[in-house]
Parts: sequence; C-alpha cells; structure tokens
Amino acid sequence: MASQDAHSYEPRSGHGLKHDPFNAIVGPRPIGWISTASADGAANLAPYSYFNGFNYFPPIIGFSTIGWKDTIANVEATGEFCWNLATKALAHEMNLTCAPSPPEIDEFVVAGLTKTYGRLVKTPMVLESPVSFECKLTQLIRLKLADGAEVDTWLILGEVVAVHIDKDYIADGVYETANAHPILRAGRLGDYFEVAPEAMFTMDRANWPVG
Repeated sequence: MASQDAHSYEPRSGHGLKHDPFNAIVGPRPIGWISTASADGAANLAPYSYFNGFNYFPPIIGFSTIGWKDTIANVEATGEFCWNLATKALAHEMNLTCAPSPPEIDEFVVAGLTKTYGRLVKTPMVLESPVSFECKLTQLIRLKLADGAEVDTWLILGEVVAVHIDKDYIADGVYETANAHPILRAGRLGDYFEVAPEAMFTMDRANWPVG
C-alpha cells in the first residue's frame, strides 16, 4: 500500500495538481526530431517527446504521436522516416518546428535548416544535426487502453538502416554522448534538460554470481 504521505490519484479521475506530473516523472526523455516526406516529396520536420530506442541490434527506434499528424501520414505513405539529434545549439530551431502547420509548410525552411540526404531512404535529414538515422517503418500501431478501447495515439517503430555521425563527436572509436549536448524533454509546457559532460558518471555493470 502507498505511503500515507504519498499524493495518490487515478489518472482517469484527474491528478489534483497544478500540472499533470506524468510528463515530469517519466523524464527527461530523448527527443524524436523526426523528418519525413509525403508521397509527392513535401518535407516535414517535427519533434516528438515520446521517443526512445527499443532494440539494440538491429537497432529499432520508436516514437508516438497524439492525433493523426502529417508525420504519421507521411510514414504510412512512404514507409520511411529519419531521426535527427536535437542539441542545445539547435534548441531554438527545434522549437520552431513544434508549431502546428498545414502540410504544405516546410519546417526546414521555417527553422532555417538545411536538408541533406542519406543512402537508403529518400527522406531529408537535418544537416546541422550532429547525428541522424535513416529509418524504415517496421510497425505502425494504434494504442489501446487496458479495456481494449482505442485511443487517438499511434506508435511508430522503425529499423535504423543507416547512421550518420559528425566525426567531431567520436574519440578513440567511441561516440561521446555528452559532447553533443543533447537536449531532453522534461515536464510542464516548455521544460528541457541539457546533457553536459560534467553531469556524467559511470558505474561498472553489476555481475551477480551464478548458482
């Protein structure tokens, strides 16, 4: 049983706080800065805060969107998308791509970003981003509640088929995560965290004796 000092609630009945704490508790979260293109080649770029990696090798990443947006329509139509690393240096540009806009608006142009293209997909990537993934759709899933009712949210999973890393962030054959200063989504309406080298610590992986 939860502590008597705990703030306990059932989400269906409301949280009873000034801001819903869920996004702040499940965080900070990596940002899925997803680029796509429509079947006729119109580019789209948008950040998604529900994003992560789901398989190591072959690498599979995923993101979800509340509501059927241009990104999902493009992925369904073409079977591909790209992920671009959002960094502190690109925070302003990433934020500009948050704004809702009609399909004919090119967020690359709005944010002053440069399109670049990879090897295996036709979707543009963000040249200014230090890391980009080319991805091919593996699953597009509509989420459901415990009682089986569908919700207005879709999960997109994609296999990473090509990776592009700025060599400045590779030292002695190791990608240095913190040196890119990635930004992560926190709670409320506009809270973020920055990953910096001074915030990193290391631990040896636990190795329990067998038997």
